[in-house]
Amino acid sequence: MQMKQESKDETIGRLKRDLLRWQGVAMPESHTERIGLGPIEDAFPGEVFPSFGVHEFISGSREDSAATSGFIGGLLSRLTTDNGVCLWISTSRLLFPPSVRAFGVAPDRVIFVDIARERDVLWATEEALKCSGLVAVVAELQEMDFVQSRRLQLAVEKSRVVGLILRCNPRLVGSTACAARWRIRSLPSLLEDGLPGIGFPRWEVDLLKVRNGNPGCWQLEWSEGRFIPVVPTRQARNRFVQMKKIS
Repeated sequence: MQMKQESKDETIGRLKRDLLRWQGVAMPESHTERIGLGPIEDAFPGEVFPSFGVHEFISGSREDSAATSGFIGGLLSRLTTDNGVCLWISTSRLLFPPSVRAFGVAPDRVIFVDIARERDVLWATEEALKCSGLVAVVAELQEMDFVQSRRLQLAVEKSRVVGLILRCNPRLVGSTACAARWRIRSLPSLLEDGLPGIGFPRWEVDLLKVRNGNPGCWQLEWSEGRFIPVVPTRQARNRFVQMKKIS
């Protein structure tokens, strides 16, 4: 009986899955559906957004944090399509709760948890990530070291809950065990010729680090309830190269 010879793409895909397994990340067979991030998803292992991991979002200012909150709102709309529930944990909430409706997220699908001390936010986040009944957990944390991130990652790998950590102006951006590190910045909206008003939200999305994937820089617009790729400018590409040198 002649064995079927696998193609180059199949070989590369198998090796990537083996690397994830050797690192202790067991990717479920059902994890094959894309969530609508366009070319950004191609940068992840298996060309699928890793919902089995913790994602770290780095913001250097309040403006960038606001833009990141909006982008996360778009992510939640893709993750809560089956009426799933997520938690948003923080000490001083950056997001205006009703604004998530603009990204197609029903406000009652997001439970906001306000905590006095940041160290308690970290504890609450780890406990929430262990709850398989949730779709995602968003946490606003300024500081997080490798050991703490590893605890969160281990919790996610058992529950399959998406972890989204928003770090606003951290004192130290060191190594973490997160599946990916992002940086989101707002971009000017594009208005229709001759028409007043405000255009659709746009972001410059930098995927600074991704485990077993390919970092890159993209521009996205939120329109008609989904992410739409925008051709990146040369300035955006140069900014990504500069940030890679300092990250």
